Amino acid sequence: MKITARQEQLSQALRVAGRAVAARSPLPITANVLVATEGGRLKISATNLEIAITTWIDATVAIEGGITLPARLLSEFVDTLPAEPVELSVKEGSHSANVRSSRFEATIRGMGADDFPVIPAAGEEAAATVDAKQLKDMLDQVVFAAAMDDTRPVLTGVLATFSGNQITLTATNGFRLATRAGELSSASAGDFSIIIPAKTLNELARILPDGDAPVQIAVTPNRNQVVFRTDELHVVSRLVEGTYPNYRQIIPTKFSTRVVVSTDELMKATKIASFFSRDNSNIITLEVQPGGEAGVGSVVVSGAAAELGEDRGELDAVVNGGETRISFNSRYVSDVLGVLHADQVGLELTGPNSAAVFKPIDAADYTHVVMPMHVPGGR
Repeated sequence: MKITARQEQLSQALRVAGRAVAARSPLPITANVLVATEGGRLKISATNLEIAITTWIDATVAIEGGITLPARLLSEFVDTLPAEPVELSVKEGSHSANVRSSRFEATIRGMGADDFPVIPAAGEEAAATVDAKQLKDMLDQVVFAAAMDDTRPVLTGVLATFSGNQITLTATNGFRLATRAGELSSASAGDFSIIIPAKTLNELARILPDGDAPVQIAVTPNRNQVVFRTDELHVVSRLVEGTYPNYRQIIPTKFSTRVVVSTDELMKATKIASFFSRDNSNIITLEVQPGGEAGVGSVVVSGAAAELGEDRGELDAVVNGGETRISFNSRYVSDVLGVLHADQVGLELTGPNSAAVFKPIDAADYTHVVMPMHVPGGR
């Protein structure tokens, strides 16, 4: 094998694929990346056996072949090379690669390409296609709401539902729920739902190309893995087994008070209140007061801890309905406000013990539900 590639492209490709390298694994080769020629380009792959990432870059291929090399060492070496062409060569039958650029040269010992785990591929036909930018926006608004622990494994995944020209992503940890709908570039091949690990989608959001490049989404024939494909990137992930809860039953359909308030102002008040509530389970309280006939009222956001003190921030708001008081985990409120991309947010409230709904007022495709927190002593 002998190839020449641009240093910056090779470095970037190693970083992208490296996100799937196993940190700790009983299979030593999963700490390596597969470097191989394919179709006149250089392919770089990595897998931790739960997720696999493959990316391609342009390269001058003098001799075809492949090898697996230690991911961290190779990436560190290439990262620090000058912005000059990088030549990588492997003698036939050898498990060592010679990597050189300008006046730098290294020999890196690896393992045979044939020993690298086989990365599954879906069929040629995509189950659905969506624009990369829209998919990234959807992932940013939903994935963080998934559960972090595996007490209920199904909640560590994101439910992806395909129906006609629409894709819907939903995540919940039992205390909050986020759901976002978007349009597909082409209709899905039938209606179906899959549960994708949130960890996979976090990595996907970081490495998807910018812009409106089409992302093909397909499911492997055995229905236990999903593939995301662009021209330069393939991400393969196992699916989460199980039945996702009926999330639509969790979303309140009625409310007694609706509040419209500045997203930035509510974010700032929440952040300040969180400073005071850190030692009090991150509890912040929202007190809603209706206004007069014009509907202009207020929202008071407060945080307190017995040994630290308390704060109170008052915001102007449009309030329709009666006064109410409700407490939340400050982090949950900050998380949703941080992904709304809207100047104003609508809060639909029913009472101190009922779930609250957060929605951007200029979009109907995103809904976020936050469960209230119980405050001892009525605070």
